[in-house]
Amino acid sequence: MTVYAWALGLCLASALLGLVRGPGAFGRAAAGVVLAAAGGCAAVAGCQAMLGHGWSAWLPWLLPLSGVRLALDPVGGLFTAITGAVTLCAAVYGIGHRPGRGRAVVPLFVAAMLLVPAAAGVSTFLACWELMAVTSLILVLAEHRERPEVARAGLWYGVMTQLGLVGILCGLCYLAAEAGGESFDQLRAATLSPAERNVIFLATLLGFASKAGIVPLHVWLPRAYPEAPSPAATLMSGAMVNLGVYGIVRVGLDLLRGGPGWWWWIVLALGALSALYGVLQAAMATDVKRLLGYSSTENMGLVLIGVGAAGFFAADGATLLAGLALTAGLLHVVNHAAFKTLLFQAAGSVQQATGTRDLDALGGLRTSMPYTTMLFAVGAICASALPPGNGFVSEWLLLQSLIHALPSSGVAGAVTMPLAVGAIALSAGLAVATFVKAFGVGFLARPRGAGAERAVESPRPMVWGMALAAAACLFLALNPTLVAPALAGAVGRVIPEEGAVAGEVTMRLTRITASISPLLIAFTLCCSVAVLALLVRLVAGRRQRRTARMWDCGAGPMSARTEYTATSFAEPLQRVFVDALQPESAIDVVAVEESGYLVEHVDFRSRVPDRVERRLYEPVLAAVTALGQRARRLADGSVHRYLSYGFYALTGALIVLAVIS
Repeated sequence: MTVYAWALGLCLASALLGLVRGPGAFGRAAAGVVLAAAGGCAAVAGCQAMLGHGWSAWLPWLLPLSGVRLALDPVGGLFTAITGAVTLCAAVYGIGHRPGRGRAVVPLFVAAMLLVPAAAGVSTFLACWELMAVTSLILVLAEHRERPEVARAGLWYGVMTQLGLVGILCGLCYLAAEAGGESFDQLRAATLSPAERNVIFLATLLGFASKAGIVPLHVWLPRAYPEAPSPAATLMSGAMVNLGVYGIVRVGLDLLRGGPGWWWWIVLALGALSALYGVLQAAMATDVKRLLGYSSTENMGLVLIGVGAAGFFAADGATLLAGLALTAGLLHVVNHAAFKTLLFQAAGSVQQATGTRDLDALGGLRTSMPYTTMLFAVGAICASALPPGNGFVSEWLLLQSLIHALPSSGVAGAVTMPLAVGAIALSAGLAVATFVKAFGVGFLARPRGAGAERAVESPRPMVWGMALAAAACLFLALNPTLVAPALAGAVGRVIPEEGAVAGEVTMRLTRITASISPLLIAFTLCCSVAVLALLVRLVAGRRQRRTARMWDCGAGPMSARTEYTATSFAEPLQRVFVDALQPESAIDVVAVEESGYLVEHVDFRSRVPDRVERRLYEPVLAAVTALGQRARRLADGSVHRYLSYGFYALTGALIVLAVIS
C-alpha cells in the first residue's frame, strides 16, 4: 500500500509541476522525472501484488454515500504493473517531446488508470473509470486548435466511451442491486438466476469491449490515436486498452465466477473477428499511427481469443487448459504493451522530425534517424510475432493452448478451436506484411518528401524512452519463463489449480525457449547482420574504385518515384481481400483545352474505407440526423405546445408508475 500510495502522490505532484509554465524546459523535465518515478513505484506495487502481497483499504470520507474501496490482488496487480512500466517509458520520452497542451492532465490520466484495477467497489470503479475516460478525452482534444480533424476524432471517442460507460453502469448497478451491496466481495457472494447473469455479462462486455477497441466498437481507436499527442497515444495504446480486457476478466471470470460456454464463445468470436479485421485494415493504412491503431485492435482480438478460450474450457471443466489459455492471453497483454509503447514512441519521433505521418511521404530515415530506425525495427519484429520477438512467445503459447484442447473439447471445441487457430495464423502472416511495409517504406530507400529530407534524430530523452521499451521487449523475448510465476498468481485468482497452471505454463515456455530458442535466434541474426554489413562494405569499396559505370538503359540512377509506396506495397493484398475490404477509387482525366484528345494530367485517388463504419455507423448517423431535422418542428416557439409536452410527459410517467406498483 505504501508504494502504491507513493505512485498516486507522485502523479499529483507531476500534475502540479505541469501547471507551472515559468521554468519552461526545466519544469517539463521535472514533471517528467516525477511521473517516471510514479510509474516505477506503480510497477513495483503491481509486482508485489502479483507475488501475493496484496492489500485493501476503505476510505469512507473520500466519496459520498459509499466511500472509496481499494484492494490490489494479483489480477489488478498485473495491470497496475503494466500501466506503471508504460508510464515510466512514456514519461522519459515526454521530456524530449515538444511541449504541448494538456501536459498537466497526463499524470491525472495515469492516476486514473492506476485506480481502476485497484477499485474494489462498484461506485469506486465507475468513478475511476469515468475519470480515466474524461482525462483521456482531454488529451485527445489537446491539439484541436492546430488541426480541425482533432475535434471530430474527439467527438467519436467521447460518444463511444460514454456509450461503453452506460453498458458498464447498467451491468454493475444491476449486479450490486441483486447482491445487496456494492463491494466486490458482496458481488462474488451474490446468488443470481441464469437470466440475470446473462444480462449483466452482456451489458458489461459491451462497455469493456468498446474500451479495448474490439470490432465493431473500434471506430474511435484509429481516429483518436493519430490525433492525440505522442506521449498520450503511447499511454492509451500501451495501458488504457488493456483495462478493457481487465474488465472482462474481472467481471466474467471473477465476480460472476465464470459462466456458460456460449458467453465465452461470443468473446472468442469477437476476438477472432477483431484480429483479422484489424490486421487487414492495418495492412491497407498509409498513416503510420492509424496503422498502429488498427494493430491494437488486432492484438486485443488475440488477447480475447485467449480469454474466450479460457472461459470456454473452464465452463467445460478443463481448468488446466483454461489456465494455460488465460496465461497466454495475459502474457500477450504484457508483450503488446511493450512493443506498442515502442512503436508509438518511434512513430511520434518520426512525426516530430518530419511533420507528417504519411508513409508515402517518408523514406530515407535510416541515415538521418538511425536510432529511431533501429528501435522501430525491434518493435516491428516483436509486433510481427516473429522470433526472437516477444510477440512470438505469447502467440505460440496461445496456439499451443488451442491445439492441445482439440482431443478433449467436445463437438463445440472441435469446431471452434481450429477456426481460432486459423484466425491467429492468418493474422500473424498479415502482421508480417504490415510491418514490413511500415518499416521498409517509412525508413529505407530514398526520401519521398521534404519533411523526410530534412529530418534529424530525436532528442536524447525520446531515444532513451524508446530504448527502455525496447529493453523490455528483449527481456520478455529472451526470458519468458521468468514471467510465468507472476502470471500464474493472476490466473490462479480466477482459475483454480494455480500450482498446476504455473507448472504447465513454465514447462511449455521452457519447451519454446529450448526448441525455438529466442536467444540463439537473436545471436544468429546479429552475426548474420554483421557478416552481411561487412560484405556490403567490401563490395561497395570495390565499386568505388572502378571508373566505369554500369549500363542502365539510359535511365540514370533510381529515384524516389520508382520506389514502392505504402499504397503500392499493399495493392496485391488488397486484390486478394477485395471482397472484404471493398476499396474505393476515382480517376479524373483533365484534357488539354486546345484538343480533347490530348491529356494534360490524370488524378487517381484510392482509399480503403472502414467497412464496419460504412455499413453500421453511417446509416445510424444518417437516421439520427434525419430524426433531429424533423424534431425541430417540435420547437416552434409556442408556449402552449411546450406546456402540453410537460403535461403529456407527467401523465405518462404517472401511468407507468401506477402499472408498476
